[in-house]
Amino acid sequence: MALHTTDGESPDPFTDLYALPISDEALPRYRMPEHRSSPRAVSELIRDELALDGNAAQNLATFCTTWAEPEVHALMDACLGKNMVDKDEHPQTAEIESRCVHILADLWNSPHGETTMGCSTTGSSEAAMLGGLALKWRWRERRLAEGKPADRPNLVCGPVQVCWEKFARYFDVELRQVPLEADATGLRPHQLRAYVDENTIGVVAILGVTFTCDYEPVKEICAELDAIRDDTGLDVPVHVDAASGGFVAPFLRPDLDWDFRLPRVASVNASGHKYGMAPLGVGWVVWRSPELLPEELVFRVNYLGGDMPTFALNFSRPGGAVVAQYYNLLRLGRQGYRAVYETAARSARFLGGEIAALGPFTLLYDGHGALPAVSWTLTDPAGAGFTLYDLTERLRVRGWQIPAYPLPPEREETVVQRVLIRHGISHDKVALLADDIRASVEHLRRRGGTADPQPGFHH
Repeated sequence: MALHTTDGESPDPFTDLYALPISDEALPRYRMPEHRSSPRAVSELIRDELALDGNAAQNLATFCTTWAEPEVHALMDACLGKNMVDKDEHPQTAEIESRCVHILADLWNSPHGETTMGCSTTGSSEAAMLGGLALKWRWRERRLAEGKPADRPNLVCGPVQVCWEKFARYFDVELRQVPLEADATGLRPHQLRAYVDENTIGVVAILGVTFTCDYEPVKEICAELDAIRDDTGLDVPVHVDAASGGFVAPFLRPDLDWDFRLPRVASVNASGHKYGMAPLGVGWVVWRSPELLPEELVFRVNYLGGDMPTFALNFSRPGGAVVAQYYNLLRLGRQGYRAVYETAARSARFLGGEIAALGPFTLLYDGHGALPAVSWTLTDPAGAGFTLYDLTERLRVRGWQIPAYPLPPEREETVVQRVLIRHGISHDKVALLADDIRASVEHLRRRGGTADPQPGFHH
């Protein structure tokens, strides 16, 4: 009996994984191997490499979900073959998507109930772009009907996530990004008059500013646009980018007017895989009423077995994250979402208090009123003896990923750090982080600001 098969792998089930031929050399990087290998060996060796990634549970830089219940893992596995665009083959998956759209429309106080239009996407960035495209198309239709030129559209916003910069560049729209005022954490209503004009397709209001974690005052922004309409005749719609806050505000601040309760809000996008608690790969966009989504943006596909409308940027995409979103909505309900984010908000406020008590920091957002998060800057950057970039590097020694970054233009001299408290981030973990921040600040002060990373224990 041959000791080895022709592909170089031992058939002996007792052979140790790390004694197989594939374990005796670096894994291929540029060329597919000639022969097949043991599935267990390949899987374990890839797992070995993946272990070199950071610990997602200590990544407090990302908004994205990094923890899920075992039932979610099982549902994702059951959905490996489900293509969201193929509604003819997977009608029940399509039905689940539709249910999610209507549940979210209800959560965001849509006045149109079962006729509300919306869809899932691969994330909030794609959802935001669909909202922006609808704004552009409606503006263009109106301009052409009035016999006016429609070749210079602009979009007005404050400090936004990069997806809006992509939208503007990809779809030929001028992005009028309003500078951040001193001591402001987002766009302020009184700034709008200097930026909106007859070519403005819409104003983007952010419910959960990426840089500071605070909410922009959507109701006041709409009121200012009402006043501009009364004074000038310009009737500018609002799209709410609720990528983060759309799954938080309804539970922590149910009386806050930011959604379809405001008549000027035409559309809302949110990320299911951020504070929606679904695994990576799902976002949502909902329009106030069906006519706000131009028919020209809807394509009909008949080569998968049925006549299927689609208005996403992507075509084939997995259905697992949509199904997992539906699981979370049913599993947690309003009570469960509220309980999760009340707990997260308490942890954020605790961390804010700990940061403020350390001395060298000024809180930009203390965890009260918006996202379960904290953001801060150095009170005296020149005299602190270290930078926030030094602190970021020092915290990496302990495994924490805490970002440091400058604010947008005209405030770029201000460097900020931010911590996001998500589902799966326990209060105990936040307390350990506070201890490590305190120790890191003491270390940096002793060493005069040099992070000087040393090998260290990871929580």
